[in-house]
Amino acid sequence: MSVDELTGDALARACADVMLARDHASRSLGIVLEEARPGYARTALVIGSTMVNGHAIAHGGVTFTLADSTFAFACNSRNEPNVALQASISYISAVRLGERLIAEGREQSSRGRTGVYDVTVTREDGELVALFRGTCYRIKGTVLEGAAS
Repeated sequence: MSVDELTGDALARACADVMLARDHASRSLGIVLEEARPGYARTALVIGSTMVNGHAIAHGGVTFTLADSTFAFACNSRNEPNVALQASISYISAVRLGERLIAEGREQSSRGRTGVYDVTVTREDGELVALFRGTCYRIKGTVLEGAAS
C-alpha cells in the first residue's frame, strides 16, 4: 500500500512510526509506541537507573518527555505536521526506578492551524502519575514526506 492510500488508523500508525524512527531522543530513552489512531497515541517507558534524580525518583523531565512524545505522535497522526506551541505538566505522584509508565494522548480540539491535546501518564496499574496539556501549531508539508512508499 502506498502512502497516498493510507487512511485512519493505518495512516496514524505510519505517521507515528516514521516520527519515532526520526526521534533519537525518544528512542534513546526506550519509549515504545504501543498504539496510534487519528488524534490519539499510547506509549510506554520503563524507568531505568539513568532516569532517576538526586531524590532517587524519576526525573520530572523524563516524565515530561514521555508525555511530550505521546503528544507529538497524537497531533501528527493525520499526516499534517504539527509542532508544539505550549505545553505544561502537573506531577501527581513520584515514580520509582523500574516502574513502567503508560502515556495516553487524546485530541481535545483541532481548529484551523492549532490543536489542544491532553496526555495522562499512569503506572501500569492505572494510578495517575502526571497530567500534561499541549497546544500544537500546524506547519507546511506532510509527516510522511520523504518516507519510503
